[in-house]
Amino acid sequence: MLNPFPDLLVFSFFGPTLIRVAVALAFFYIAYGQSMRRHEIAQMEFPVVGRSARITALSAAFFVLVGGMLFLGYHTQVAAILALLGLIKCLVLTKWYPRLMPIDRTALVLLIVMCLSLLISGAGAYAFDLPL
Repeated sequence: MLNPFPDLLVFSFFGPTLIRVAVALAFFYIAYGQSMRRHEIAQMEFPVVGRSARITALSAAFFVLVGGMLFLGYHTQVAAILALLGLIKCLVLTKWYPRLMPIDRTALVLLIVMCLSLLISGAGAYAFDLPL
């Protein structure tokens, strides 16, 4: 089938950029949501680390760091792997702690798919990654 808008294929390099920025904004939202619920999360008993107020700070810092890397396009594939690991962990933990994440499990699955897409396709336009 013919493409109905062949002139738009010139902008195909911006596709990963839009995905990258959307995942970064979602990560900033997750960090904001966790920092707003830091007292509630500090009262939860986690399997390995127990109960601590530092858990929220470390989790929010992780999401801000990875979100910043994705937003700026700095080592996008490394950031996508880190994001995948963090999102899979959150997907597993939200089964037992539904108040941990400000977004639901279906949104986490979509973010995982978006990170897999970034891992395969690369950073896109306006990134600090150098394609080899």
